[in-house]
Amino acid sequence: MTAGLVISAPASSVGKTTLTLALARTYRTRGLKVQCLKSGPDYIDPAFHAVATGRVSVNVDSWAMPSAAIRHLASRGADADLVLTEGSMGLFDGVAVRGASGTGATADIAELTGWPVLLVIDPSGQAQTAAAVAAGLRDFRAGVTLAGVVLNRVASPRHEDLVRHAMANAGIPVFGALPRHAEITLPKRHLGLVQAEEQTQVDGLIEEAARFVTEHVDLDAVLQSARAWSPPPGTEGFKINPPGQRIALARDAAFSFIYPHMLEVWRNAGAEITMFSPLADEGPDASADVCWLPGGYPELHAGKIAANTQFLGSLRAFAETRAVHGECGGYMVLGSALTDAGGVRHAMAGLLGLETSYAKRRMHLGYRLAELAAPMPGQRPGTRLRGHEFHYSTIISQPDTPLAVVRDATGVTVAETGSRRGHATGTFFHLIAEDR
Repeated sequence: MTAGLVISAPASSVGKTTLTLALARTYRTRGLKVQCLKSGPDYIDPAFHAVATGRVSVNVDSWAMPSAAIRHLASRGADADLVLTEGSMGLFDGVAVRGASGTGATADIAELTGWPVLLVIDPSGQAQTAAAVAAGLRDFRAGVTLAGVVLNRVASPRHEDLVRHAMANAGIPVFGALPRHAEITLPKRHLGLVQAEEQTQVDGLIEEAARFVTEHVDLDAVLQSARAWSPPPGTEGFKINPPGQRIALARDAAFSFIYPHMLEVWRNAGAEITMFSPLADEGPDASADVCWLPGGYPELHAGKIAANTQFLGSLRAFAETRAVHGECGGYMVLGSALTDAGGVRHAMAGLLGLETSYAKRRMHLGYRLAELAAPMPGQRPGTRLRGHEFHYSTIISQPDTPLAVVRDATGVTVAETGSRRGHATGTFFHLIAEDR
């Protein structure tokens, strides 16, 4: 029977991703089928999960998704031996106002599935206090069970001994202690970890992490702490209308941010998906009835995109008669211009009047609840959509008809309304689910 475990921590940047990848690869090497999930909105970590396990990883999110949908997505691990769910931020970190089935906290997923939590604790600058932190997390919320801890970035054997004794006194199992090891640090980028598909040595990094963890963690004890689980019968999936019957989807290093569950939902509804690369100067399939440009890193390739006349010409011709939609980076490319971090202005497709700039970075981050004021591909006016926004661009101009009334998780209206002009629409938020 499948067993499940949630990997979390008191805060971000403690080592959750490295431990998740190392455990996934190690158990896979041992002959186990490992399925990874990611709690919260994130495109980067699941791509690394897929490299480590050989299986597609999906996101589960309690603010955006109803509990039935989360169980449905978790059920993709029904044929696996072990499901590892990597958390986001700290274990109980979420938004202030409850969403579809929770606040977006990793603890929501642990309670919903019944999987125990493996905590990654970084005791840098402390010793016995680390046990107090772990005990506080263990006792903070009924329904969330602590399996044990793995210590990360331990300074010395004496440091490890002090922390271990304190954890033992608190009744908290310590499955291992990892000394500082800079060689397995994964590269970063402004939106998080660099994408796995850009990492020529990512497999080697995961192998090194697995070797390192194998030397310092009791893998049998970790595996035994996972809780047996089987998905409840009759679990329903998502109800999301595909944007069209035949979808031309931009897909390359500049346009890669689309959730696997979205593609699966579209295909399950009978839609066909054809992919093209704007960076390779390809245009959308002429037989498609809708073109979808997801987010990614167009600001890193703005010069090349602006110079790819075949792509831009084909996109403009497509939009004369059929719907084109862009999310975040895709929205920026549909706009009139994008200024990169060096201050160079690049002309974009011009299907929308949006102009954005990275010359002065400003972070936009958070869940979004949008009520459509105008139709977008697959969705009628009045439809409520749940998603998230995460980018560092500044809006210079957003002159077109607003696409939606967009609010954050607390209900406060935000300025990033999205746009509509002719057959073109765009949003800064990434769609996760319909609000039903």
